[in-house]
Amino acid sequence: MPVQTPPSHAAVTESVRPPEFSRGERARVLAMTAAGSVVVSYAAVAALLALVSSTAAHAKFSTTGVLAASAPGWLVAHHVPLRFDGGQLGVLPLLPTVLLMLLASRAAAGAADRLGLFEPLQARGVVLSIASAHAVTGGMIAFLMGDDGVVRATPAVAFFGCAAVSGVAAVAGVAQRCGLVEVVFERIDPVARHGLRAGAMALFALTACGALLLAFGLVVSWPLTSSLFDQAGGTVGTGLGIWLMCLGYLPNAIVGALSYVVGAGFSLGAVTVSPLVFAGGPVPAVPLLAALPEQQSPLPALVLILPGATGVLVGYALRTAAGTPQARLRAVLVAAVTAGVGTLVLAAVAGGALGGGAFNPVTIPAGLLAVLTIGWIVLPGGVVAWFAGPRPPRVVEEEPVVEDEPEDDYEGDEDFEDEDDFEDEEDELEYEDDLDELEDEAEDEEDYEDEDEPVAEAEDEDEVDDDVHDDDDEGEDGEEEAEPEDLADKRD
Repeated sequence: MPVQTPPSHAAVTESVRPPEFSRGERARVLAMTAAGSVVVSYAAVAALLALVSSTAAHAKFSTTGVLAASAPGWLVAHHVPLRFDGGQLGVLPLLPTVLLMLLASRAAAGAADRLGLFEPLQARGVVLSIASAHAVTGGMIAFLMGDDGVVRATPAVAFFGCAAVSGVAAVAGVAQRCGLVEVVFERIDPVARHGLRAGAMALFALTACGALLLAFGLVVSWPLTSSLFDQAGGTVGTGLGIWLMCLGYLPNAIVGALSYVVGAGFSLGAVTVSPLVFAGGPVPAVPLLAALPEQQSPLPALVLILPGATGVLVGYALRTAAGTPQARLRAVLVAAVTAGVGTLVLAAVAGGALGGGAFNPVTIPAGLLAVLTIGWIVLPGGVVAWFAGPRPPRVVEEEPVVEDEPEDDYEGDEDFEDEDDFEDEEDELEYEDDLDELEDEAEDEEDYEDEDEPVAEAEDEDEVDDDVHDDDDEGEDGEEEAEPEDLADKRD
């Protein structure tokens, strides 16, 4: 049964004609999409704050207060740092940012579907509209908060921060529908493509190792975790607020655990935690931080096996990426750089300033984390990919055969021509020899004829003399005695 290959993106776009929209209808769809993404995300933040304030003890709930308090929360969801009298809040929770990006991505995908977009250049309208709406809203909120408020934000930082977060989310939403992924992968050779996939797999594996390590620490220190919840207050609202705060900062804690697994570690004020270096000190009374080790131990160094095993898995996955060891090593290098850049971005957004107290700042060394990640993947992964993959067969040099090579045939033709020339020369020499022999024979015959002529003349003279003498004798005899007539006739 023949296997039918799926049609390419270009073939689908040629066969399916998208719906036609006028310029006004297209602008209306884009405006509604951009405004809708801003309103939905703001409403989600307001709903969360309303839930917390409605369940908290001694809290006065009002719609106006919730909407006003949601403005800084909306900026926090866009990862915009906030300033207050005690310092700056730069360690922002990553979970609200992830949720907001999912909403913006979904809005961009819906707009692309309604407009029937299918080309990469057509996606820029959706991306620019969503990014512009979020940027303008963020800049206006930061401007209206002013410099005299309890919580402040820089308008320029809010403008570009909101544009960057929403723009990346919109690109992710339209990437598959508008063929952006295909365009990117078509410009990359197959070896680099395998490396990118393996790098994403390595980043996911290291993140999973960090999450498992964090979960193990929380389970081991569960008594301390529960006591921290009790110290915060026994009301439902207070416990819900603490739980939501821990849930919001859970991705940050996973990134810190990832840095710990790789070997870079992290620091919280004067506290430094890594598999090889430990410096203790006071930490905030947050249940999520109960997973931190309390003292230095040789056992945490065993976690360095995990990034090494990840590098081995990357090398094993790339063992068939190419036919030569050099090409496979290049694929491993691409995977290592991909994972290193991913950890660099995660570490940069997970840390930051934490007020002006003893716990400031929260630092995850992004540069060291990226370098160690690249090393953990390149070294073991390169060795495994080099030796575990197929090798090109050895080419045995055979003795050159004259008959099979065209150059030898040509030389043979030259030899044949040389032999013909030699035979022609021999024929000429033989002809010249025959000609010389003929000339010699002719000369000999001439000489021989010259030698025979005097002898013939002499013989003729002798014959004449004999005839004369015979005639004389006959006369004498005739006179003396006449011969008979028969004898005379016979003699005649």
